[in-house]
Amino acid sequence: MRSIEHLPSFPPSCLSKITKPKSKSIGKNTIRCNPHSSRTLVNFSLSDLRNATNNFSKENIIGRGGYAYVYKGRLQNGQLIAVKQLSRGTTEDRISVLLSELGILSHVDHPNTAMLIGFGVEGGMYLVFQLSPLGNLGSLLHGPNKNTLDWSKRYKIILGIADGLFYLHEICQRRIIHRDLKSDNILLTENFEPQICDFGLSKWLPESCTHHIVPKFEGTVGYFAPEYVMHGIVNEKTDIYSFGVLLLEIITGRRALDHLKESIMLWAKPLLEANNIKDLVDPSLGDDYDWEQMERVVLTASLCVEQFPILRPSMSQIAILLRGDDYVMEHTERSNKMHKNTTQGAI
Repeated sequence: MRSIEHLPSFPPSCLSKITKPKSKSIGKNTIRCNPHSSRTLVNFSLSDLRNATNNFSKENIIGRGGYAYVYKGRLQNGQLIAVKQLSRGTTEDRISVLLSELGILSHVDHPNTAMLIGFGVEGGMYLVFQLSPLGNLGSLLHGPNKNTLDWSKRYKIILGIADGLFYLHEICQRRIIHRDLKSDNILLTENFEPQICDFGLSKWLPESCTHHIVPKFEGTVGYFAPEYVMHGIVNEKTDIYSFGVLLLEIITGRRALDHLKESIMLWAKPLLEANNIKDLVDPSLGDDYDWEQMERVVLTASLCVEQFPILRPSMSQIAILLRGDDYVMEHTERSNKMHKNTTQGAI
């Protein structure tokens, strides 16, 4: 296995799906994420949301966290939605959380982040997202339909999550630390394209700051980086540790914490140290996977969950690890040609 020291970073142009918005303007109920598109947020009534979720039926709960429940629903036009109901704290607390998450989401515009379509403030605080029939990664990976996730789909999901996280950390106009990356917070489109969701705990990280110190212990046990548990430190490297745990979850098919509260990290560590890929892989996959891709993903996971943050790769380095040097060389050459043509055209 190669060291992180030998992994270069590369410019955003090497990742073809990622584009940085040139400008934003915010108007009434409208968030303009780039000069070529606008997104109108719908202000849903309480009646709309009750009808869509069967009066917030417990059977429709697809996620829960420290601050909210998430319900699946269907609008009158047939569109599937996920309704995040803020349920903890005082009214002022919920308003603060709603505005904070809306503030984060107004800066986010990427295929691998969840699509916010509206909100509601009648009778509570609600955020409404687009939802596909597949739901979230956690429910599919650990549910009865697990066999639909063959290796090619898992690898596609891994690359998409990496692209989304790279965007949040290094491309978005303001650096965003997600703080709660886990399988339940990855929505899947009908084409198994992953979308990072739930920005309720997310933090801005100004360019002048290396990290935040968070006094309140929040997030999901099993995905916490050691420095967060011990010192409350939050930055890109804490997200990258969580991404490593998520990779292990996708590779192995195990939960981050099993029913006995045993950590996937404790189980996987000796196998990672021995580079025992065969025993790491989810038995339901059998031998039906691309060995080279699996090696790259396992290597990436092992580096992401290093105890010391300085040893963990950045998301740009992770893109190299997951896709291989040939991919980076191909896209760097393509980027250089595009730059050359643009320069010549300007002369």
